[in-house]
Amino acid sequence: MIFGSPLLTRLVALFKKMPGLGEKSAQRLALYVLRSDRAVVEELARTLVEVKDRVGLCEVCANVAEETRCVVCNDARRNDSTICIVEQPQDVWLLERTGAFHGRYQVLHGVLSPMDGIGPEDLKLSTLPARVRVAGTREIIVATNPTLEGDATALYIAQLVARDGVRVTRLARGLPVGGSLEYADEATLGRAFEGRAEL
Repeated sequence: MIFGSPLLTRLVALFKKMPGLGEKSAQRLALYVLRSDRAVVEELARTLVEVKDRVGLCEVCANVAEETRCVVCNDARRNDSTICIVEQPQDVWLLERTGAFHGRYQVLHGVLSPMDGIGPEDLKLSTLPARVRVAGTREIIVATNPTLEGDATALYIAQLVARDGVRVTRLARGLPVGGSLEYADEATLGRAFEGRAEL
């Protein structure tokens, strides 16, 4: 029992179920809730329930949405000729913050992982070929993580749309800005050489 309170112990246990939160972080959050004004805690509770009730997946790209379509799919200014495929909704948020991409998205909600029993039918990919044909998509940018599973997923996507004559590209990989060769591993250095560009 934490702090002599079964309720706080239960709250810590609930917070620990969240990804990326360990014991200490969960304890800090529980104590934050305890110290916060009642109005803040009630607003947090209402928002949690409202998010669960009102937020779902976009019928087009599987991004998070409060309506049938997400804000990106509802934006008429976006370019239909390019679709960027990402693993999770948070990847959309990260890419949007760069301001570098003005096309559409497809959110997979995972990657192929036969060892974990995740096959193509478990990903949000079934509508992609038809979507590519209807929208006249010319390029698909695969922005999955540079892992074995991410690479396998990228290859599967390339095969899935191969007969539609769509160019399939992958985000460049290599050294991070401000990084040092001294701390880069061999795979990263190898990818940096493969993805080198002219000055």
